[in-house]
Order: sequence, then C-alpha cells, then structure tokens
Amino acid sequence: MTEERTFKAIVVAEDENGRYTRSISKRSIQDLPAGEVLVQVRYSSLNYKDLLSATGNKGVTRKYPHTPGIDAAGLVVESSGGEFKAGDEVIVTSYDLGMNTDGGFGQYIRVPAAWVVPLPNGLSLRESMAYGTAGFTAGLSILRLMEHGIGPDDGNILVSGATGGVGSLSVSILSRLGYRVTAVSGRTDAADFLQSLGAAEVIGVKEASDDSGRPLLKGRWAGSVDTVGGEILATTLKSTHLHGAVACCGNVASAELPINVFPFILRGVTLYGIDSQNCPMPARRKVWERLAGEWKIDHAEGLVTEIGLQELDGAIQKMKERRHRGRTIVRLFDE
Repeated sequence: MTEERTFKAIVVAEDENGRYTRSISKRSIQDLPAGEVLVQVRYSSLNYKDLLSATGNKGVTRKYPHTPGIDAAGLVVESSGGEFKAGDEVIVTSYDLGMNTDGGFGQYIRVPAAWVVPLPNGLSLRESMAYGTAGFTAGLSILRLMEHGIGPDDGNILVSGATGGVGSLSVSILSRLGYRVTAVSGRTDAADFLQSLGAAEVIGVKEASDDSGRPLLKGRWAGSVDTVGGEILATTLKSTHLHGAVACCGNVASAELPINVFPFILRGVTLYGIDSQNCPMPARRKVWERLAGEWKIDHAEGLVTEIGLQELDGAIQKMKERRHRGRTIVRLFDE
C-alpha cells in the first residue's frame, strides 16, 4: 500500500536547450531510490549546495530530473532494519541526500539506515532544521577548535561569511560559549544583525583581506571559522596567533588558497578541513547532542525564515543573488 502513495516535491528538470526549471510536481514513493528507511519529511532547509543542485550544477547533481534538499527531518514510516521503527523522529543530513539521491524538498525520502540520526532530546523537528547542515557544519568547526585547545580566554575568534547559515550559527554558538567573536561580512547593513547574534565586532571584507603580499601579518586571531576560502582565508591564516587554528568549511568566495607555508612552519598554525558530508556517525551524533544541549541557542527563531514548498523557488533565487540571510527552513506539509 505504501508503494502506491504519491507526494509533492520540487523537481528540477533540464530541457533540450540546457536550461533548468523548477516546479512542484507529484511523485510516487515507488520511484524513490532503494534504502532501509522511508521517512515522511516534515521540515527541510535551504543550503548553498541546494542552490547549486537546483540550478544545474553537474558537480553536485549529475542527472536530472531531480529533487534537491540536503537536509530532512521527519517521521519514520517504514524501516527494514532493527534500529528504527515507524513513528521515530529522525534527522537526515549530508551523505548523498539531495545531491544524486532524491532529497528533502520532497515530502518523502528513502535512505540507508546508516544516514539516519535519531532526533536528540531537546530539539523538535522544526528546531533541528533551523540548524540543518549549516548548524551541523558550524558545530563540527567549533568542536575542532575546542579540541585543539582554544578556549574563550585565548583571544578573538574570526568568523567569515557571517550572515550566511554556517557563519551566523557559528557566531551565535561561539558567543553563547563565551568566546569573543569578530564577524566578517560584505553586507553594509549586517552590523546590527550580527551584533544581535553576539558578535563583539563586525568588520568588512576589505579589512579581512590583505593584498600586500607579506608572508605573515600581525597576530589577531586565536582561531577562526572560515566559510569563504580565497583571499580572506589566506589573510586569516597569516594573522592567526602562535599555535592557533582555523577551521575551513566553505568556498563561497573562492576555492583557491593563495598562501605560503610560513604561518604553518613559523607559527605552528593548524588548518582543519571540515567535511560535514561524510563525517563519521559517532562524531555526527556528538555534535547533534551538543546542538540540542549546551550549545543550543535561545534566539534561533531570530535567524529563521519559514516558507512552504510554493515559496522555495523565490528563496533559491534570493540566495543566488546573495540577498539571503540566516536560515530558511522549508515546511513540507501545511497543517
């Protein structure tokens, strides 16, 4: 009986001229990919990788038509394994969801059990998508800095791309934990927003970038969460304190890194690469438990815009034009 159900989903299609269109379409559960767990998706969220998949980036999604959505939170409908049962509340993020496996912009997904995280106590399904992949990536980045030994008394933490999902949540969590955060944003209207999240200081892209060619700069940062790459990441590394650390988790500005080895061999700076997509499950659960517990921010609603499927196309366009701020969660069912 389950196999006969149909559901609503965003479907991205490629026409004969290589153009991509997005529409709300009816899909069949029978057409979902193989997997042990069938989930009714209650909420999803919009991420940069969803923008790429929704606009035809073949480096993210190879074949169309396709349903994006790298985040999903919902209820287990069926499970062929023993770990999950019908009615369990679960989170699915990362792995191949929304890339080449139909994702959370549809009302149902079917995925391997190894991708599924039980919803931790302290979070609702909706709250979990206020974090989503962005919050998980921010949490994983912060965990790396903490495990490196950087504490609130060690100096300023720089967060680049601070108005985006990962950046804004990094600012919020770090400030909650007592760190002094300097936020970088290219938006001139961002200061009030970022200070409301807990940023002690807001600087522009120009101040965060150095084009002097000097191999090292005066130390300013104990650590950093970098979401943009490129010149800002290079400048951050050159201006990180002795034995500091930088967690790199994005390339919104550039995938290139114009840097020499001096920050690493003269100051002992560590550059951590953050791979949230294939993060091992024990670390994944650890971060989610902290997001539901001691890291949970009390102003998450101030970061969130909630939309329905019918509004998602406009939100994708807004992100494409770099007018997006904070987190956008997607409601899959209208009660």
